[in-house]
Amino acid sequence: MGGESGGGSGKIGSMTDSLQSVRSALRYAPLLLLATVLLAGSALGQAPGAGSALPPPKLEPLPEVAGDPELEPQITITRKDGETVEEARVAGQVVWIKVTPRHGRPYFLIPDAGGQMFIRRDNFDSGLKVPLWLLFSF
Repeated sequence: MGGESGGGSGKIGSMTDSLQSVRSALRYAPLLLLATVLLAGSALGQAPGAGSALPPPKLEPLPEVAGDPELEPQITITRKDGETVEEARVAGQVVWIKVTPRHGRPYFLIPDAGGQMFIRRDNFDSGLKVPLWLLFSF
């Protein structure tokens, strides 16, 4: 029993010694912080020519990119019997068709991957529906 208490006091003593060394190191921490701030401030305040920095490269303006008329959408609007059909083509290929009936909501016809059949869509929405719950109202 006596040996156990002696071993325990040795551990406490070493912990006390390490705590005192940490306290003495922390005593100099504000001084170290002040020195770091002063050195960083002097480094930032140097004259631009004092360092070995290279001059910035010469920038050239970007060339003007003219729009390709082939890639511009060509929209054809047809009205008959109160129904409006808008057809958009790019490079001769049908991209979408919007049908607005006299009565009812407009819908889109979009060609499938093969371009042979059309898929009806009520809008161009991706189909991802995010829940918008009202939690609090004041």
